[in-house]
Amino acid sequence: MVTSNLLLTDLVSGGALKKIPSNYIRHIADRPDLKPVQSSDASSSIPLIDLHRLQGSGRSDTIKQIGSACRDFGFFQITNHGIPETLIDDLLRVTREFFRMPENERQKTYSDDPTKSVRLSTSFNVNSEKVSNWRDFLRLHCYPLEDYVHQWPSNPPSFRKDVSEYCTRVRGLALKLLEAISESLGLEKGFIDKAIGKHGQHMAFNYYPPCPQPELTYGLPGHADPNLITILLQDQVPGLQVFKDAKWVAIDPIPYAFIVNIGDQMQVISNDRYKSVLHRAVVNKEEERISVPTFYCPSPDAVMQPARELIDGDHPAAYKNFTYAEYYEKFWNRELAAQSSLDLFRA
Repeated sequence: MVTSNLLLTDLVSGGALKKIPSNYIRHIADRPDLKPVQSSDASSSIPLIDLHRLQGSGRSDTIKQIGSACRDFGFFQITNHGIPETLIDDLLRVTREFFRMPENERQKTYSDDPTKSVRLSTSFNVNSEKVSNWRDFLRLHCYPLEDYVHQWPSNPPSFRKDVSEYCTRVRGLALKLLEAISESLGLEKGFIDKAIGKHGQHMAFNYYPPCPQPELTYGLPGHADPNLITILLQDQVPGLQVFKDAKWVAIDPIPYAFIVNIGDQMQVISNDRYKSVLHRAVVNKEEERISVPTFYCPSPDAVMQPARELIDGDHPAAYKNFTYAEYYEKFWNRELAAQSSLDLFRA
């Protein structure tokens, strides 16, 4: 077990660590064998979608592209998304500044309590897991913004301003994507918006330090996301891999593009037409890596179920009704597992 307040960032500071501690070492059958991973050239197999055409005469074609990506891949990359490059630069900068602050400053937000709306922690769930992940993270709630922003770290000095503007812009992008995904399923464009209650939005600022033995551990092991959709910003250091056609595919970062992936709740709403896909983060010896996923979620009391319009004799309801709070509790207690928590809610 990880000592409750020992962050990985502080463990590796100074660069003297030659071997990773035993609690980070995976069983030999569960290590990231990178030899069969397809090279980054294969990242072109993950669809790249220009969202600029979503606003004009190309909307119907773009919606078809989004639908195909959700059905066939569960992942796609987007450009011309409307979020300024300067804001993306500011967000990555302030993330680095946060993780480079002195330990006593960062520790002000440390907590192992997953119910807290703002917390710094390490690995995934240090209270229950037997093997730790090579990651520190700051997680925070950000919608409704006015309910949470005063709880966020006040250092670095620009943190609240930069993150407020970013998460507001990303929420607008998420709503635009939800409309397009609704239409791609043949539903009214506001269907998903209404299906997820009052909405929820969380962010994670992930920090993966250089690792002296990356072949023995993960930044995050293979898992599917429990939420609705995830909009991922990452720096230019590779690390994300997606499971596609029984192979792990490395996804090279594209400057100022976002990666979007379908979460478990979208799979439920679509009645299994769209799939929530396994993905993982690997680490390396030379460089730190930063990623900032935004998790767009149903509100905790939202009742999740397949859209009635997508249920018929050939496609019976694949899931029973449940609240998102019920689902997330199961997900958290199971830690990160290749076996989807969705199986617990099958009809």
